[in-house]
Amino acid sequence: MTYQNAQPHGIKPFKPLPRLFGRGALALVIGAYTVYTLGPFLWLATMSVRNTGEISADHYAWPSPFRWEQFRVAWVDSAFDTYFWNSAIVVVTAVAVVTLVGAAAAHALARYRFRGNRIIYGILFSSIIFPPQITLISLYQILVDYNLYNSLTGLTLVYISLQLPLTVYLLEGFFARIPQDLFDAAKMDGYGDIEIFRRIVLPIGMPAIATTLILNFIQLWNEFLFAVVLISDPEKRTLPIGIRAFMGDHFQDIGMIAAGVMISVIPVIIAYAFFSEKLIRGMTAGAVK
Repeated sequence: MTYQNAQPHGIKPFKPLPRLFGRGALALVIGAYTVYTLGPFLWLATMSVRNTGEISADHYAWPSPFRWEQFRVAWVDSAFDTYFWNSAIVVVTAVAVVTLVGAAAAHALARYRFRGNRIIYGILFSSIIFPPQITLISLYQILVDYNLYNSLTGLTLVYISLQLPLTVYLLEGFFARIPQDLFDAAKMDGYGDIEIFRRIVLPIGMPAIATTLILNFIQLWNEFLFAVVLISDPEKRTLPIGIRAFMGDHFQDIGMIAAGVMISVIPVIIAYAFFSEKLIRGMTAGAVK
């Protein structure tokens, strides 16, 4: 009878100390990163229910009382409802067009070999390298010439032109990895090009499409430079321009700015939460299949 490996009944063996320390360090890093990223958002949320005087007296005090009426003032009295719907119309339209056209163009570049294929791809890639701000003056002149300046239609077209090259570039790399056997089998079943794109490419490419959709939505929803240059009518302002209206030269209504930023952040959080779940489901389904 040996007692070398014997363990007392009911007593679990101790885990190695390095593993415990490793998990503890990982948990500490994750907690610190969570506080680092979530802290500014919580601070902004507390400022959105305080007025400017209270914020100036103590920047980090807990709201007492909670001034929820600031959201009503920002939404109704400060025309944030108009700014919100202007942003929603422009961004949703631009993202929808960019997603559909970008997916179709990426599929064509990835699957079909025609003269000028790589030239078109190179032009799209070169447009990503240079900063979009260099096109601001030319876009301004084009919109003025075609009577699209100071219109939501013109701003939507500009947003489409800005985000389309990156969308095509990202989706083309993903679509190029789809096995050719799927397309050959679909052609044998009598599918046309449009049916192949709709029934094969879009379902399989949904993870990449969801990723570009999230990126485009967040980028355009927060876009400021092109909107402030190409829109001058107060009734056609988007949310970033509307928030800027509370920033004066000598006085800034910090409480209303915080309330406006919270109104603009909520749709982004909802969109990200919804589509990130779709992204995870699509990746899981693709891995299982």
